[in-house]
Amino acid sequence: MATVGKVIKCKAAVAWEPNKPLVIEEIEVAPPQANEVRIKIVATSVCHTDLYHLFESMHKDGFPAVLGHEGAGIVESVGPGVTEFQPGHVPVFSPECRFCKNPKANQCEKGWAADHYDVMATPDTRFTCKGKKILQFMGTSTFSQYTVINQMAVAKIDPAAPLDKVCLLGCGVCTGFGAAVNTAKVEPGSTCAVFGLGAVGLAAVMGCKFAGAKRIIAVDINPEKFEKAKVFGATEYVNPKDHKKPISEVLAGMTNGGVDFSLECVGNVGVMRSALESCTKGWGVSVLVGWTDMHDFAARPIQLISGRTWKGSFFGGFKSKDGVPEMVKAYLDKKVKLDEFITHNMTLDQINNAIEMMKRGECIRTVLSVTQQ
Repeated sequence: MATVGKVIKCKAAVAWEPNKPLVIEEIEVAPPQANEVRIKIVATSVCHTDLYHLFESMHKDGFPAVLGHEGAGIVESVGPGVTEFQPGHVPVFSPECRFCKNPKANQCEKGWAADHYDVMATPDTRFTCKGKKILQFMGTSTFSQYTVINQMAVAKIDPAAPLDKVCLLGCGVCTGFGAAVNTAKVEPGSTCAVFGLGAVGLAAVMGCKFAGAKRIIAVDINPEKFEKAKVFGATEYVNPKDHKKPISEVLAGMTNGGVDFSLECVGNVGVMRSALESCTKGWGVSVLVGWTDMHDFAARPIQLISGRTWKGSFFGGFKSKDGVPEMVKAYLDKKVKLDEFITHNMTLDQINNAIEMMKRGECIRTVLSVTQQ
């Protein structure tokens, strides 16, 4: 190809500083170095983790940056040492899951999160704009027409998969679904509660149903989300604002003492405690899924001593190299849903509109068309 080994100039949405709109700029994308692949982004979606970096954590060392980490595209070129990918291969990005040989974990000491989880970007980058270095968010940066990624963070998928759908598997859907299936290990016939009905929470609902849960109680303060939750398998809905007593007591009353499994998909430390307290004594399992590093969480020791288990889930416990292609196959086989998460389709130029809709809770997932496949 004419671009191999050369710097590519393309459009990207640059976050020059925190808490400000993104700016569509022309950036320069350097060729891939050892163990890297350069990819033409076809489609990407907006995840709350992008908003968390932009509006909540606002770490001064994390800007300027190109955000975006739920994406899919086509390999344009590869660097030295890359044998798994060739130009034309179709990958999905899985930035939160680095290849690791330990079957008990899905994180790697070489991943972006090892030393830079607070900044969510490493100093090493292949992007420049107006003579300035632009950081790559979570090692990916899919809000760009081209990006360069370490081969560890890329999963090769079935070329028949529609990229404007399977891009969702780069983060949110795998995170929620896997938290239920892989981390909580939801059991057939069990009772579950899912706190928060964004894309991650809805995917957790889907995971609970996939695992055979009998009752799936969806918990959210927005009653409009329950109809969507029913599509993914929720059997009941509870709005904490409708009750004067704590939600954990409400759920205990509904379930004869508490649910078997609870999943917190908000990223709020108060909700994390409520989810734990909503589990039954003896065997209840509560999983932290929502991303935050802003506050400490707390619980009373007796809540764990009495037999509950409190766990965390990172990218749903999936190893990207295996898990993402498996989820793509499950989608193609109609065993998991993806289309139903997508409420809006836009272009990269409309990125700020997509962000504002997510801030206001007016969408589940907006998919952005970045380049033509």
